[in-house]
Amino acid sequence: MEDKEPIVNLKGVCICRDENVILSNFDLQIEPGGFVYISGPVGSGKSSLLRSLYAEIPISEGQAQVVGFDLRQIKRSRLCLLRRQIGIVFQDFQLLYHLTAEENLDIVLRAISVKRKSDRQKRIAEVLEQVGMGNKGYKRPHELSGGEQQRIAIARALLGHPKLILADEPTGNLDAQTGLEITRLLQRMAAREGAAVLMATHNRQVMEQLPARHISLQTQRGAFGLTSNEDKTKTPEE
Repeated sequence: MEDKEPIVNLKGVCICRDENVILSNFDLQIEPGGFVYISGPVGSGKSSLLRSLYAEIPISEGQAQVVGFDLRQIKRSRLCLLRRQIGIVFQDFQLLYHLTAEENLDIVLRAISVKRKSDRQKRIAEVLEQVGMGNKGYKRPHELSGGEQQRIAIARALLGHPKLILADEPTGNLDAQTGLEITRLLQRMAAREGAAVLMATHNRQVMEQLPARHISLQTQRGAFGLTSNEDKTKTPEE
């Protein structure tokens, strides 16, 4: 059987902003169905790494393939095709509070040109059921708990059948138990849907109670290195 092609394949990547090195000589491979934590102190580059994977921040050096696209060569006209294959989960949910959960999801499907209302309704029902919110689609965000809002945000990320899910501190605004529930849900999505999931977090309790592959970014001399629990260590360039 052939090896699965990685969803994320970074080799020797350097990410810079305003002449400051954020990540240097960074490697990362995630296969379909893979779940990876990425942690590190504030300013270590967690969010910048995630933003680089959907081409919001450019990659300065190295090789970078994400969902089949070469991020060093991708044209602006193809960014929408890249991003349609990536689901994003934010710490602060980013739901429109004057709309119901279903209406929040419907906006996304309209934006990706799902024109038939019946098709949109079917997909919305599917993803709400996947995240355990099948009976709460009629509610507005202020009528939902923080954990329920994050479940809606995950449902939104699943709408386009993404190959990659990027979760940026998804438990940051949640209590400990709800944070565990949300992380379990993301791990199930990786296993069931075959999507690769990269979750940025500083929540040690979550990582200890729900162990998975873990990459830790550490700050040194104004640049950033990488250490992982796989006994690989990369240090900043001298």
